[in-house]
Amino acid sequence: MKKYIILFTALLLLVGQNSFAQSKSVDALFQKYKAHENFFHMDLGGSFMNFAKGLNLQLDSNQKETLVNSMERMKMFKLPVTGAKVNEEYNSLLKGLKKENFEVFLEAHEKKNGVLIYTKGGKTITDVVVLVKDEKQELMVFELLGSFDSKLLSDIGYSNK
Repeated sequence: MKKYIILFTALLLLVGQNSFAQSKSVDALFQKYKAHENFFHMDLGGSFMNFAKGLNLQLDSNQKETLVNSMERMKMFKLPVTGAKVNEEYNSLLKGLKKENFEVFLEAHEKKNGVLIYTKGGKTITDVVVLVKDEKQELMVFELLGSFDSKLLSDIGYSNK
């Protein structure tokens, strides 16, 4: 009987861990640079997610509340490298996201600046990765974990154009 309880507990832990798993590509990039002295990162979750209520999004209060309540965690980091190394990491990350079945949700480019938003999921999106690359060849990565309604996200993208 103890074997079954241990097996069942291990199975629950694995299922629970995978249901809140982040992108392996984003995590690999984070792990690669986390020890670098100029690496900036921020990881927010739990009650800190209320900061999203202050974002200047053109949404009615119900949509904004739904978005905030959908977000379970946000991870943000800026790579401590620039130039050719950023382009190499950027392209590697894009390939990794495609292998993980992420799809392009929104793409906006202006000369050397660019924003790419990748999502994973169908009607309910579980992972959103935002890549921001600027004219200085700097790269910021945002990953939002939660349970987002794809219609709400598309409305946000449309209303903020």
